[in-house]
Amino acid sequence: MKIRPLIASDFSSVATIYKKGIATGITTFETKVPDWESWNQKYNVCCRFVVEKNNIVVGWCALNKVSKRKVYKGVAEDTIYIDSDFQGKHWGRLLLRHLISESEREGFWTLQAAIFSQNKSSISLHISCGFRVIGVRKKIAQRDGIWYDNILMERRSILI
Repeated sequence: MKIRPLIASDFSSVATIYKKGIATGITTFETKVPDWESWNQKYNVCCRFVVEKNNIVVGWCALNKVSKRKVYKGVAEDTIYIDSDFQGKHWGRLLLRHLISESEREGFWTLQAAIFSQNKSSISLHISCGFRVIGVRKKIAQRDGIWYDNILMERRSILI
């Protein structure tokens, strides 16, 4: 197992994993994988990582700033995906803990997550890494004609 920074040449693997996540219907409101340029613009340049097993990317994570306002410079939303063939093997926990550690080095003091209420494994993963539930957005949006709730979670850095 190896965690390393995500680079542009990883995007094919990242896109494949993301597409599998989209297909579950409970990971994102997105319905298609963006191209590299759109994906690259969405996520912070720092704190993008992949986890590999035998030189094969099996998961990825990244941060997305929640605001352009300077006062929120240390607040970001995390995104994490593990290939469905490798879920349940603690890869997500290792990757999310790494993301937390590196985000704190980069000056982030709060990480947020908005997780579909049906995505119990992601909720459990985040709780195991120090996130807490701060609220629920009931029927926040529809995907394929179905209303979904989002569980709002956050983790505050122990460094503040």
